[in-house]
Amino acid sequence: MKIYQAQDIRNVALVGHSGSGKTTLTEAMLFTAGITKRQGKVEDGNTISDFGKEEIDRGISIGTSLIPVEWNDTKINVLDTPGYFDFVGETYGALRASEGAILVVDASSGIEVGTEKAWKLLEDNKRPRFIFLNKMDKENVDFDKLIDELKEKFGDKVFPFALPIAVGEDEEFTGFVNVRDEIAYEYVGKERKEIPLRENEIEAIKDIRESMMEKVAETDEILMEKFFAGEAFSTEEIAKGVRDSMANGELVPVFLGSAEKGIGIDYLLSVIKRYIFSPMDVETYMGKDKDGELIERKVNTSEPFSAIVFKTIVDPFVGKLSLFQVSSGRLTKDTEVYNENKQTSEKLGGLFILRGKEQIEVNEILAGDIGATSKLHKTQTGDSLCDKNNTTRYRPLKYPKPTLFMAVEPKSKGDEEKIGTSLHRLTEEDPTFSLERNKDTKQLLIGGQGNMQLSVIKDKLKNTFGVDIILSTPKIPYKETIKTSSDVQGKHKKQSGGAGQYGDVHIKFEPCDEEFIFEEEVFGGSVPRNFFPAVERGIRDSLDKGVLAGYPVVNIKATLYDGSYHPVDSNEMAFKIAASMAFKKGIEQAKPILLEPIMKLDVNIPEDYMGDIMGDLNKRRGRVLGMEPQEDGTQLVIGEAPQSEVLEYAIDLRSMTQARGNFSMEFARYEEVPSNIAEKLIETLKNE
Repeated sequence: MKIYQAQDIRNVALVGHSGSGKTTLTEAMLFTAGITKRQGKVEDGNTISDFGKEEIDRGISIGTSLIPVEWNDTKINVLDTPGYFDFVGETYGALRASEGAILVVDASSGIEVGTEKAWKLLEDNKRPRFIFLNKMDKENVDFDKLIDELKEKFGDKVFPFALPIAVGEDEEFTGFVNVRDEIAYEYVGKERKEIPLRENEIEAIKDIRESMMEKVAETDEILMEKFFAGEAFSTEEIAKGVRDSMANGELVPVFLGSAEKGIGIDYLLSVIKRYIFSPMDVETYMGKDKDGELIERKVNTSEPFSAIVFKTIVDPFVGKLSLFQVSSGRLTKDTEVYNENKQTSEKLGGLFILRGKEQIEVNEILAGDIGATSKLHKTQTGDSLCDKNNTTRYRPLKYPKPTLFMAVEPKSKGDEEKIGTSLHRLTEEDPTFSLERNKDTKQLLIGGQGNMQLSVIKDKLKNTFGVDIILSTPKIPYKETIKTSSDVQGKHKKQSGGAGQYGDVHIKFEPCDEEFIFEEEVFGGSVPRNFFPAVERGIRDSLDKGVLAGYPVVNIKATLYDGSYHPVDSNEMAFKIAASMAFKKGIEQAKPILLEPIMKLDVNIPEDYMGDIMGDLNKRRGRVLGMEPQEDGTQLVIGEAPQSEVLEYAIDLRSMTQARGNFSMEFARYEEVPSNIAEKLIETLKNE
């Protein structure tokens, strides 16, 4: 593959609802450009994009694939992203490495939840975009109705640049009318030929084209003067006007076709070249130098080298693959790169362009292009690579935090260490996936965006690293405490030949705000001072297992105030045992209670679901603390609920809101479990 300059590169992300045909569209682009001899199919498991076993088995994209397509002396780096909601982190990385996006919509299904979510991501990231209505060849496609729905949902900036041509009694979709050039095209196979416009088509495009020229005129004063003078715009003036309007977020062109049948794909490649900004058009990237000062890096090969890693792939054979976009300068395979985030230099393990899983070796990658390397051991997704003498750190990528957690157990004994190492490697591949050890329950937990993502993690462990795991619902880290005070004696006396043991303590137990306080108020030497540490240790060791259900005891104060000792038989062990006896008796007499973790929830939902969400929180023993209207028209519901009631809230919220809602959750505090629930819970926990 030849080396391309920034002005001849287009980095474009394909986004949209799962099943809208993004991967099929990528295959159609490859086939149309003559890169492949045969168009792969998702159902056959032979696409260039979806090459992983987990993807082939499920028939969905799981990771973003980089697919470079060479078309008319332009290199189009297509970033095919997953549409399934659990893998949204992949889209975050793809948008960071692209200057534009194509929102793929299934014309037969219309606007779906994934369409809305992808649009919001594009709005948040301020990405120029156009919409591609795929599957126009399916039955019951109502183009006019779909355009109206798009305008109603996303605003009048949505603008049809093409109209469908349908022929025959069944109105079979065969091509489209190019509104800009007032030309009709019909397809036979993937061959496009120009055909005469019909009377109804001439009439249909008249008003649309007039509005299009008005949009173009608004981008430039000279063009505005030409527009009012009734002068025609040149092809380049129209292209520049469209690009500028897209960049300002004022225009979203709509194109159409059928990826499966190859209709409209060649034209789509041409409009990507014409309307999507090249990296050169972006001009500069803002970063920080070693002193934290803002610096500009121009998309130019004469600038110092800088790049950002937007994706990591864990490959058991090749090792770790790091995908990056070069922001400035150039990178050769002999360059030693400096990781500004980790403050370390790393040597490249080769330099190549990825096309799916195929690695195409290159000698250099220039500013604006996307490349990959292997064996950057310390580099992770989001890290900035640069010239050590001209350091550059770019804004790190932000990813959604995990909302669903599952406990991990090995299927075979002895696999614990291998599981830990393998899971750690997978966290490098997917920043939306987390791994942690719960210090209270001692369980190993994995967290993600939903059950599909965690199921894929499980399969990857088996397929890639050869280890089998069992996923289960995590244990709740209950705790125990006391509600009142008690005053008890703990006495340990043992006389059975030889040296005896004697320890006697009087201890007051009472509730307190701190986790544990130990004090002594012994007068007159009833307990010698050198035994005080043993008494404290005896109580501290007992804190791990409460009297109700064996959970850790917190928020108690123990005061040693009296006792007795034997000049020969008393020792540290005797007083430690006496203290543990006092602990058990004292806790039992001080009205022990069970505590449960309470979680704070921030739930973002469309207004329509407010009643359902608030009612559901009440059923979960939760409470609504407040509501805040958001700029995008959604509502933020702030609430609290016991952790035991929201373990699978990620799954339930998705079901309640048709995946339109999202939430974040964090630990707030511990609270007493209501007595009616506590009794049943304690019985169950004891049986376990």
